[in-house]
Amino acid sequence: MTGAWMWLLVPLAPLLAAGALAIWRERAVVWLWLACVPALVLVFQPMPTLDLPMLWDGIRWGASDDLSRAWLGFTALLWGCAGVFASSSQKGDPQQMRFWTFWLLALAGNLLLIIAADALSFYFGFSAMSLSAYGLIVHQGGPGPRRAGRLYLQLAICGEMALLAGLMLRSHATGGDFSFAAWQAVPMDGLTLLLLLIGLGLKAGFWPLHVWLPLAHPAAPAPASAVLSGAMLKAGLLGIWRCLPEGDPLLSSWAEVLLVMGIFGAIYPALMGLIAGKTKAVLAYSSVSQMGYLVILMALAWRHPQQHQAMTVVLMLYGVHHGLAKGALFLAAGLIHAGRLPRIGWLLLTLPALAIVGLPLTSGGAVKTALKDVWHAGEFEGWLLWLTVSSLTTALLLARALLLLRSDAADAPAGRPPLLQILPWALLSVLALLLPWLWPVLREPMLHGLYPGGLWSSLWPLLLAFCVAGVVVKRDLRVPARLANLPNPALWMSLRLKRLVMRPPMAVPIVRPDASRWRQRERRWNRFWNKGALAMSAWVLAALLWLGWLW
Repeated sequence: MTGAWMWLLVPLAPLLAAGALAIWRERAVVWLWLACVPALVLVFQPMPTLDLPMLWDGIRWGASDDLSRAWLGFTALLWGCAGVFASSSQKGDPQQMRFWTFWLLALAGNLLLIIAADALSFYFGFSAMSLSAYGLIVHQGGPGPRRAGRLYLQLAICGEMALLAGLMLRSHATGGDFSFAAWQAVPMDGLTLLLLLIGLGLKAGFWPLHVWLPLAHPAAPAPASAVLSGAMLKAGLLGIWRCLPEGDPLLSSWAEVLLVMGIFGAIYPALMGLIAGKTKAVLAYSSVSQMGYLVILMALAWRHPQQHQAMTVVLMLYGVHHGLAKGALFLAAGLIHAGRLPRIGWLLLTLPALAIVGLPLTSGGAVKTALKDVWHAGEFEGWLLWLTVSSLTTALLLARALLLLRSDAADAPAGRPPLLQILPWALLSVLALLLPWLWPVLREPMLHGLYPGGLWSSLWPLLLAFCVAGVVVKRDLRVPARLANLPNPALWMSLRLKRLVMRPPMAVPIVRPDASRWRQRERRWNRFWNKGALAMSAWVLAALLWLGWLW
C-alpha cells in the first residue's frame, strides 16, 4: 500500500492490533505499541491527502499542515511510549484483555480525529476516543474508579450531544458541507459557538468544564492517565481551533471573556491542586491549569486574527511540549511504585516538571517565550501580570507534586523498576531537554529568551517555589483537614442524576388484571359467537362482496 492510501493505516493499525489481541491474547501485548508506527512514519514521510467519496461526500484524511503533523507526531509517540510502559505495568492483570481493548479503540479514535479534514471523520474519531476512555478510567474497579467513571461518562455523553448539535448547525450554515476548509469562509453564530465550546471544552478539561479530571486521573492506571492528560485533552483544543473561522467578528467580541476564563483557569486549579492529597490529583489540576494557557492563546487569536499564523505555531509548540512532559510525569507516578529510582532517575523525573514551569533551555522555557512574544504584540499586554502570577502558582503546584512523588517512593519495593517501564519514561523525560535542539521551530524561541531579563522572569517563580517548598519540608507543614476534605459539588450532582435515572420521579403504573373477571368475559364472548357464527359469517361475506362491487 503506497501513496495517499497509507493514511488508512493510521486509524486501522490499532484496530488490526485489536484483532491480533483477540487471536494471540497475552503474546500480542508486547507488540501492541507498533500500532503507532504508521502515524510516526507519515509524520516524517508525509503523503498526499486521501479522499474517500465511497464512504460519504467530502471525507478527507491527511496531515497537510505543520500543526496536524506535529500533533500526530507527539500523540503517536506518547501513545507508543505509554503502550510499552503498560505492557509491563499491566502484566499479570486478570483483566488486561479488557484494558487493551479499550486502549486500542481510544488510540484509533485519537489518531483519526487528528488526520480528519472533515467534521464527520473528526466526530467519529472523537466519539470513539471519548467513550473508550471510560473503560480505562474504571479499569481498576472499586468505589473511586466507579465514581470517577460515572461522572466522566455523564459529562462525556452531554459533551457528545452538544458537539453533534454544534457540528450539525455548522454544516447547515455551509449548505451541508462538512469540510473544515469550507467552514472557514462562513461566519459563526452564538448558539453554534456555545455548543462547540461546551462539547469540545468538556474533553479539553479547561475551567469550568474540568470537574471530571481530578477524579479520573487518580482512578486510572498510570499509562492511561498519561495519554488522557497528554493526548486526549488536546483533542478538544484542536477541534475548537479547526471548527472556528479565522477573523470572525463574533469571536473577536468574545475574546476578552475567554481571556478572563483562561487566566482564572490557569490560577484557580493550581491553587486547588496545592491542597490535593494524591500525586495524580495534583498532576490533574496541573493539566487543568495548563489548559488555561491554551485558552489564553485562543483568546489572543480571536482578538488578533491577523496574527493567526503566529498563534498556530505557538499552539503547536505548546501542545507538543505539554503532551510529552505531562505524559512523562504521569508515567513517573506509576514508576515509583514499581521500584526504587537511582539519583539519575530523580534528575530525569524533575526535567519535565521544570519544563512545565518554564525553565530556560527546556521545551517549556521556549514555549513560554513564544507565548509572551505574541502577547506583547497584541492589545492585551496590560494583562501580562496575571501570566506571571500563573507562572508562580504553576511552580508551587509542580513543587508539591515532586514532594508527593518523593513521599510515595518511600513505600516502593526494593530493586529497580522493570526496564520496559524505565525506557519509555526516560525517553519522554529527556525530550524536555533535547526537543528544542532537535526541532528548529522550538529552538528559535528558546534562544530568543536567553537574555538577562528573560532569564530572570523565567527563574524567579521557580526559585520562590523552591524556597516555599523548603520551608514546608523543614517545618513539616500539612494541609488543614478542612481544606483537604472540601465537598465536591460535581460528585453530588452526578449521584443525584444517577438516582434520578434509576428512580424516575413519576410513579410507574402497575397493571394487575383480575384473572377471574377477564375469564368470565372471555367465556361470554365465545358463547356469543358460537350462537350466530354462521349468520355472522354470511353477513361478513356479503359485505365484502358488496364493497368489491362498489370498487
